[in-house]
Amino acid sequence: MSNEEEALEFLAHIRSEYSDATHNVYAYVIDENNIFRYSDDGEPSGTSGMPTLDVIRKEGLVDVIAVTSRYFGGTLLGTGGLVHAYSTAARMALSDSGIVTCTLCDIFKIKCDYTLSGKIQHHIASENYICEDTDYGVDVTFTVCIEKCDTQKFMEKITELTGARARISAVGEKYINIKEE
Repeated sequence: MSNEEEALEFLAHIRSEYSDATHNVYAYVIDENNIFRYSDDGEPSGTSGMPTLDVIRKEGLVDVIAVTSRYFGGTLLGTGGLVHAYSTAARMALSDSGIVTCTLCDIFKIKCDYTLSGKIQHHIASENYICEDTDYGVDVTFTVCIEKCDTQKFMEKITELTGARARISAVGEKYINIKEE
């Protein structure tokens, strides 16, 4: 999610899917223009939307929405109980969802003969680099995305592994979504 329109579309989808819920409490933070919104959706003021937003902010997350659908079961939780319940639900949902970091990467083409391709392929896989394409023509050409902070190390290692026989060329850069472990 990268803008408020996407957040509102997601919220509308959840409200439609869980239209029978007593409350669909939400909070979202959009990096673009530092937008944040939340709603208690009928719960007592400050007991649900704001605690959800607080969880998002404490994690330092942006471009995220959290929605908790609650079905009233007859037990009154009180304001403290509601804050605890919604905060816990948000923390658990964010933890289960995982975090994706949008990282600027350099894109390289590595051209080598077939005798070197196994070493390069093994190195790319063992370091968890992102290989976007492998072209098997007269030579083998790998298209690899490398986080900016790893660029120098990557180039040095490929040069070392191949005895400087692989041809490495930078062809651009782009943002890649990388899921944190």
